[in-house]
Amino acid sequence: MAGRCCGFHEQSVYKTTFDAVNKHRAVRSGPCPDILQAMLQDQESEQNDGRDIVYPVNRKPEWLKIKLNTNTNFKDLKKIMRSENLHTVCEEARCPNIHECWGEHRTATFMILGDTCTRRCRFCSVKTGLPRGIDLGEPDRVAQSVADMQLRHVVITMVNRDDLKDNGAGIVAATVRRIRVRSPETTVEILSSDMMGHVDSIRTACESRPEVMSHNIETVKRLTPSVRSRSTYERSLFFLRTAKEIDPETTTKSSIMLGLGETTDELKEAMDDLLANNVSILNLGQYLQPTRNHLPVQRYWTPEEFAGLRDIAMEKGFEHCHSGPLVRSSYQAGEQYRNYRKNVHPLYRDNPELV
Repeated sequence: MAGRCCGFHEQSVYKTTFDAVNKHRAVRSGPCPDILQAMLQDQESEQNDGRDIVYPVNRKPEWLKIKLNTNTNFKDLKKIMRSENLHTVCEEARCPNIHECWGEHRTATFMILGDTCTRRCRFCSVKTGLPRGIDLGEPDRVAQSVADMQLRHVVITMVNRDDLKDNGAGIVAATVRRIRVRSPETTVEILSSDMMGHVDSIRTACESRPEVMSHNIETVKRLTPSVRSRSTYERSLFFLRTAKEIDPETTTKSSIMLGLGETTDELKEAMDDLLANNVSILNLGQYLQPTRNHLPVQRYWTPEEFAGLRDIAMEKGFEHCHSGPLVRSSYQAGEQYRNYRKNVHPLYRDNPELV
């Protein structure tokens, strides 16, 4: 999937009912591939590079356990989504923060252009296949739902649509513009695919003038070929750089998953690369394996380590950085942008009175 909120997920974090826990245990008790079994044994000892002891992937740390809050807001938003036949990456990616975002902040991430991706990234649970054309009525339905929900900030993400000449950029731009008409005070963030590096497609999306243009590099350079084989590290950086060149007023943002085998030095290098390509906001979160068919977790980074990485990111020059085990691409996206706007971009487009 393009937006890659899906990279940060795990069914056992999202579903915490008694039945789901038992089902999870039953699955985990089955036979384990040799390579995974070897990795579990290796993780019982300290890493050679001096990092802390790694938690085995079959034992989740306490800090990944969350309390779900299914309140009226959550139920109302879910009802609206179903009535409009819309998809959210919050649900597709089994995001652990869905109850917080929907229930407390009334924010949501809409996944448009269908629920079938043309790529098969090894961390993502969104299904792969040949999508069925495009839904020309989708922009209006999304815009109406945003208005019905009275959202302050909305994230529009997408599956990869390599089958389309414009990579889906036209529908993305149309969705943003429809939202502007129905909800002029709602800020909009696009969490985009790499558009295959096609400048015309990137331009089409950017010219809809979202407040935030986001694209995730997902992981460090060394691991990119094994994590998302149909994408490249360089193309992602090109997308971010080009988006900022097309619309200098937009805020560019990217996210990285931790726990796939990256080192601290590699993360620092990735930070430098993002800054060199005009990225202002960075999110760092723990990768959680969605199914046994996806890449296994190689390490659980501690909350203290995430805090240290945030300090490093801010010292390097990022304007804002969310860093924590449960942080996701769209985590507190509205609050994040409003804080950024107040601290860094006080004029806020053509409406300074909104600050």
